[in-house]
Amino acid sequence: MYAMQYPIALPADYDMEIIRKRVAAASPMLDDRAGLGFKAYLIRERGVAGSPVNEYAPFYLWRDPAAAADFLLRGGGFQNIVRSFGRVPVRQWLGAAAVAGPARDERVGVATRRFALLPPETDQDGLGLTQLMEREISALRESAARADVHTAVLAVDPHTWESVRLTLWRAGADPVGEGDRYEVLHVSAPELDLFN
Repeated sequence: MYAMQYPIALPADYDMEIIRKRVAAASPMLDDRAGLGFKAYLIRERGVAGSPVNEYAPFYLWRDPAAAADFLLRGGGFQNIVRSFGRVPVRQWLGAAAVAGPARDERVGVATRRFALLPPETDQDGLGLTQLMEREISALRESAARADVHTAVLAVDPHTWESVRLTLWRAGADPVGEGDRYEVLHVSAPELDLFN
């Protein structure tokens, strides 16, 4: 499992309707992409739901890292981002867990994203990280059991030892205190059900 995201900061006066139209036109291209668990088309709009910025920030969870490489490096789709916004930095994480929530069959409307630095290793046996991840995955499963959760993902950047937790919520949900909040314009999920 491999997660990635490329947040694109947009000017404060940017017309977010441009992004909405872009997503409406382009999103079907990944609805059946082999190797892709899901792509969530995320936006934050300045002044909406407390967002301080305009941002387009697609989040991907890939089942197959080779499919992700094709998307990024071999003309599999990322070239469209490059044409419009330049070659933006892509955040990457190793997937630790993806958990289905009770709202898996409902339309997604909101996503939340939260980062956390993993504490340094303190165990002499070197298994502290393993135990920490077991606890984090257990907490993810508990969080994903909430009625409004569609899918919850935990992934780790082994370069910085920072985790990211992305939660997709059913339309109409109002998660509070869960981190950065995004509107979800569309979810392409060709292989999401293969994670569980």
